[in-house]
Amino acid sequence: MRKLILFAFVSLIFFSCEKDDPIVPHEEELITTMNLTLTPDSGEVVLFTFSDLDGDGGDDPSISTEALRANTVYSATLELLNATESPAEDITEEIREENEEHQFFFRSNAGLDLSVEYNDQDDSGNPLGVETNFSTGAPSSGQLIVTLRHEPNKSASGVSEGDISNAGGETDIEVTFDVVIE
Repeated sequence: MRKLILFAFVSLIFFSCEKDDPIVPHEEELITTMNLTLTPDSGEVVLFTFSDLDGDGGDDPSISTEALRANTVYSATLELLNATESPAEDITEEIREENEEHQFFFRSNAGLDLSVEYNDQDDSGNPLGVETNFSTGAPSSGQLIVTLRHEPNKSASGVSEGDISNAGGETDIEVTFDVVIE
């Protein structure tokens, strides 16, 4: 009997020390292309593009520099693609489907007179950022940084207003565009 109890105790310790199943981290989608289309009430459409078909560490990505008109409101739409597939996979649709797990953030340096307002929401009423309004002010130049975060803390201070500093989460893509407001 004593051997049976000892065997049961040793078995319990052995099996309770097995490693837990590994946690599979968020698998990032391959994003090779970002198109940011800005449409004013009147005038020409402006398209900012980012393309990096060979991924990190290869050739430098192609990033456009565009000009915007001063004192103008633009309706803006983001499109993300995986152009290594044929036809290109539309990652934007996946972001819309998983809208509570994603948010775009838009930051400009102090020299650029540009503000951004969210026009879309996730299923809980928090900002998403696929559709926004860009408002330009006085002529200026600088950089616009567009960041997509996976699983940000949307209830953290300032996040619903577009402040990335408390968002947390993982960055799926971040692109810096040079912008001139004329």
